[in-house]
Amino acid sequence: MSKWHWLFSQLTRKLWFRTCLFALLAVISALVSIVLKPIIPASIGGVVGADAVDNILNILASSMLAVTTFSLNIMVSAYSSATTSVTPRATRLVMEDSTTQNVLATFIGSFLFSLVGIIALSMGAYGEQGRVVLFVVTLAVIALIIITLLRWIQHLSLLGRVGETTSRVEDATRKALESRINIPYLGANPWSSHIHLPQDALAIYPQDIGYIQHIDMQILDDYVQSIEGELYLACQTGAFVHPGQPVALLCSSHRNIETEALLRAITISTERSFDQDPRFGLSVLAEIASRALSPAVNDPGTAIDVIGRAVRLLAMWGDKTPQREEVIYPNIYVKPILTADLFDDIFNPVARDGAALIEVQLRLVKGLLALYQINKAIFSADVHRYVLIVKALAESQMVSQTDGDKLNEWIRQSGLLATDKSD
Repeated sequence: MSKWHWLFSQLTRKLWFRTCLFALLAVISALVSIVLKPIIPASIGGVVGADAVDNILNILASSMLAVTTFSLNIMVSAYSSATTSVTPRATRLVMEDSTTQNVLATFIGSFLFSLVGIIALSMGAYGEQGRVVLFVVTLAVIALIIITLLRWIQHLSLLGRVGETTSRVEDATRKALESRINIPYLGANPWSSHIHLPQDALAIYPQDIGYIQHIDMQILDDYVQSIEGELYLACQTGAFVHPGQPVALLCSSHRNIETEALLRAITISTERSFDQDPRFGLSVLAEIASRALSPAVNDPGTAIDVIGRAVRLLAMWGDKTPQREEVIYPNIYVKPILTADLFDDIFNPVARDGAALIEVQLRLVKGLLALYQINKAIFSADVHRYVLIVKALAESQMVSQTDGDKLNEWIRQSGLLATDKSD
């Protein structure tokens, strides 16, 4: 995805963007009756009473304003609930909910439609024939409002809830993982450990401090190709960068290197994004579990639910087929995402914060065993490593000796510690 395509996709997720589109459509719908009135036969011009459309539009204008205000209050409450009950990092996904945006856009658009219709009627712009078209369009708007209200009532029972928000995070993480599984090196060459850079490689330092949200590989490849060089990306999407650490290393015989042209392809922001960063989604899931395990919340069930979601996501990573990726950008080298980093992002906070709870630790060990059984070649070393971590944390923090013995017995029966890490 190019930088401009990515920026446009970010723009379309904003609430105001969809609302403006619906509002513009509403204004056009109200004015189209003026354009179509010449084709309406005069014989049916008096079918609609003079006051029929006026009364309906007045009802719509007053009711839609109240419903919009009420819906905005509910939306703000849902955002606050997601922030306090789940994690602030997940609030963005709730704000980008398409159903909520469509509902608010429909209500505001209906309000503007009725307002423009009332103004045009008071100016006498419709005439007898135009009133017929306006009446038909108004009936269509009323049907749309009824359908939207029914969907809104059903959606309100889920909006901002912990389970629903967690599902949104899982879906966003799944999309990012699927994208990275299909294109593990973003279309570039793999930067393996046996590739050694020359000592005169030019380090490219960013000018901003923040997280990498997007990398436009096409812009990078075009510029590097123009100077007959090779570029080695030293960081992944989601990495925290600053002017003291290079984001890329450039090998080229050209002397005049425009580093600004390369930096324009790397979007840096104060927050991480779910799009190209599957590790961020796993980190947010870990935050949800950690918050649920805090003494103030005391909800181990949510942590257990997160472990199940983590197993589903990592199982996708283990199901990837080892096939060579088509190299689209031959002048760029990218390091892969390590399985160990994915494990650390999701399991380390859960193992630490749930160390004293036998139900959480048992579920975590069972999840690790499931991953080991799904793909021993990919997960064996990290599963073995985290079983040792879980065992050590439980020994140091678990209060009940009975619970500790139960966990150790289950680990012994699973055979994970007896398994050679090289399986």
